[in-house]
Amino acid sequence: MLQFGIDLGGTKTEIIVLDTQGNTLLRRREATPSHHYDAIVSTITTMVNDAASELQTTDFTLGIGIPGAISPATGLIKNANTTCLIGKDFQGDLQQRLQRPVRLANDADCLALSEASDGAGAGYATVFAVIIGTGCGGGWVVNGRLLGGPNAIAGEWGHNPLMWRTAQDGEFSCYCGQKGCLETLLSGTGMRRQALLETGIDRLAQDWATLAESGDAVAQQVLDHYYLRLAKALAGVINLMDPHVIVLGGGVSNMPGIYQAVPRLWGDYVFSDTVVTPLKKARHGDSSGVRGAAWLGASATTTNGDPS
Repeated sequence: MLQFGIDLGGTKTEIIVLDTQGNTLLRRREATPSHHYDAIVSTITTMVNDAASELQTTDFTLGIGIPGAISPATGLIKNANTTCLIGKDFQGDLQQRLQRPVRLANDADCLALSEASDGAGAGYATVFAVIIGTGCGGGWVVNGRLLGGPNAIAGEWGHNPLMWRTAQDGEFSCYCGQKGCLETLLSGTGMRRQALLETGIDRLAQDWATLAESGDAVAQQVLDHYYLRLAKALAGVINLMDPHVIVLGGGVSNMPGIYQAVPRLWGDYVFSDTVVTPLKKARHGDSSGVRGAAWLGASATTTNGDPS
């Protein structure tokens, strides 16, 4: 049986088809009509049907990673930064259109599942995976199974405040209604906003990283401040759950200095005499989320609650 996966992002929607060994048979992207719910449903339906027709199969599972979660209370979408999904029966509408079962999970959960299955977290008992891109979220895999929970928010690390704050840390409003969420400081957008506050210069996160690599002192200071905030935030995760590995995905995770600087800094905030937790870059890069969605559809991969 083939494994179809969809990664629904704010700007692009991606489909992948894997065989049972995890080999990619098909992969393509379409622009996401992010403000139009019916158009999102139609886009996904067309992508799935076209892929099935091209591969001449009706024998497949389907998993979808979304920037939100299904409310256990209502069965409707909540917490989505693609806000047109909120309050919709997205799973039900897709199942009706496609006439087959569909499993949904948060996109960070899909990253975690992918990396724990055959990525940077493979072989570790507990994996905490983080997307640091336009937004900032996390997911847990325990003994190979995605960790859910009664509120369907396991791993929603990005909507906690920064611990051990300093006067220079901005307290920006978050789309969730709170102020000072990690997402507002650690996402690519958050890094850009915080750097503007510190320097008066408006640059993309990747531009700051490029300048730092060329020896720009101001850019290096921006990155040093960012690395310290990330170290504090991940130290809180280690203190709470002590994962065997932490895996980073998303655009900001491509800054190579993260993997040396953050473990060097987090020891001051972890309640232990030593910190041996490895910090790794997602092995599958920007394919990880969509691969995780395919794995999600293929098996019952949750424990202590079910995101779908």
